[in-house]
Amino acid sequence: MALYLLFESASGYALFHAYGIDEIGQSVDAVRSSVLDLKRFSKAVKLAGFTPFSSAIDALNQCNAISEGIMTDELRNFLELNLPKVKDGKKAKFSVGVMEPKVGSHITEATGIPCQSNEYVQELLRAVRLHFDQFIDQLKPSDLEKAQLGLGHSYSRAKVKFNVNRVDNMVIQAIFLLDTLDKDVNSFSMRVREWYGWHFPELVKIVNDNYLYAKLAKFVVNKSDLSEKDIPALADLIGDEDKAKEIVEAAKASMGQDLSPVDLINVQQFAQRVMNLSEYRKNLYEYLVTKMNDIAPNLTSLIGEMVGARLISHAGSLSNLAKCPASTLQILGAEKALFRALKTRGNTPKYGLIFHSSFIGRASTKNKGRMARYLANKCSIASRIDCYSDIGSSIFGEKLREQVEERLDFYDKGVAPRKNLDVMKAAIEGLTNTEDDDGKENGEASVKKSKKKKSKAEANGDAMDVDNVAAKAEPETEKKKKKKKHALDEPQDEEMQANGEDKTPKKKKKKNRDVSESVDPKTGTEGKKKKKKSKTADE
Repeated sequence: MALYLLFESASGYALFHAYGIDEIGQSVDAVRSSVLDLKRFSKAVKLAGFTPFSSAIDALNQCNAISEGIMTDELRNFLELNLPKVKDGKKAKFSVGVMEPKVGSHITEATGIPCQSNEYVQELLRAVRLHFDQFIDQLKPSDLEKAQLGLGHSYSRAKVKFNVNRVDNMVIQAIFLLDTLDKDVNSFSMRVREWYGWHFPELVKIVNDNYLYAKLAKFVVNKSDLSEKDIPALADLIGDEDKAKEIVEAAKASMGQDLSPVDLINVQQFAQRVMNLSEYRKNLYEYLVTKMNDIAPNLTSLIGEMVGARLISHAGSLSNLAKCPASTLQILGAEKALFRALKTRGNTPKYGLIFHSSFIGRASTKNKGRMARYLANKCSIASRIDCYSDIGSSIFGEKLREQVEERLDFYDKGVAPRKNLDVMKAAIEGLTNTEDDDGKENGEASVKKSKKKKSKAEANGDAMDVDNVAAKAEPETEKKKKKKKHALDEPQDEEMQANGEDKTPKKKKKKNRDVSESVDPKTGTEGKKKKKKSKTADE
């Protein structure tokens, strides 16, 4: 079977015919060593076709399509022109070697051309890339390098282009920094407790919070200087006057050793560092909350900022998280336990990072797995809405959270939850209502400006209303006159029908019918009845 090699270069598509290479009995190492020699390789491979890209934009579009595993129309036309034609109902006597397996599968699905991508083909394509400028006469090595450099820069710029307000990379960095800060603050706080505990050991039992302990260590410094005058200041720091009195009394009867002024200064400076780190940790958490509300508002309202940020950072990006199915999202973060269970043929884990959600903790032990599966399903929906929707609203996340709450009630109390279709309809209605409200708020400014014009127009409108009333009264009087005439004409028509005069009554009937149609629909029906009467009279 003949083998063709498809090579995507920065300057265009190239197709090579590998006619002098026998795949059977050759190892990858043997091929790798033999293709380095241009003379041997040129005898086994020849150029079958080459089509250059029309512009740099075209080259970028083709590069993006190849990276996503999509066959473009240009590539399809190139393959159909340069490959041997296959008769209908018969198998192809050749195959195309490609570097990307996704591209090969798409080519096979779309055109029926058999493709392969293995180590043997990849080694041949690496050799083609190495000697590519030697196969095309008009292409210089410098031109190829310029094309590769330009395409590389444009491809990188296209990948880096994003919405500044929806940068998930900032969330990933923030959650990593938050985790490291938690560890550092805890270890430094323990060091402050141990260091200052030599001087004032009773303070550890009175104050449990690390941040407050660092504040007090900086404020007290020397326990022998504490007195009852410092109780109001201590009460302001702690927020509890009883504890402040307890600290003063403990300082008077403390069993700790005395420290030199230099040691106390170092302890004070270190306590200040711990306080600064704790305050920075709070600011970083607020920053993470705001970024998560901008990037993934629905996921944040459903599962919380911390768990949502951990899911995004573990998946790599919000788009990667949106591409994950619910079953993968459920065990995201428990990969070690999963592979250990697969290896030992044990029970697979029921949850990963979503275990930190409050919903899993509130569920009973027998329903934790079911709750994790349901919550992963809703998180998958919320992440896809956040990734692919242009409207930054958290309505869907709130409705999904209500669904999870209803599911919890269903597991505990047996209360039937609402259908998913009804909940999504309510969410869409709420979204449209919010959009309408925003439009009304934007229109209020223009309404205020037009109030003066309306007040002026109202004065003119009153005069116009009077004229309209008079105009309406006139046709009503005309209608009454027509009705009176019609009532006078009816007995005359009956007399004419009795006497047998047919010519003149017909004209009068037509006139009466026209008048009746313009006045009242009832008179039209009366005219039809009169027609029937006249026909019976003629007979």
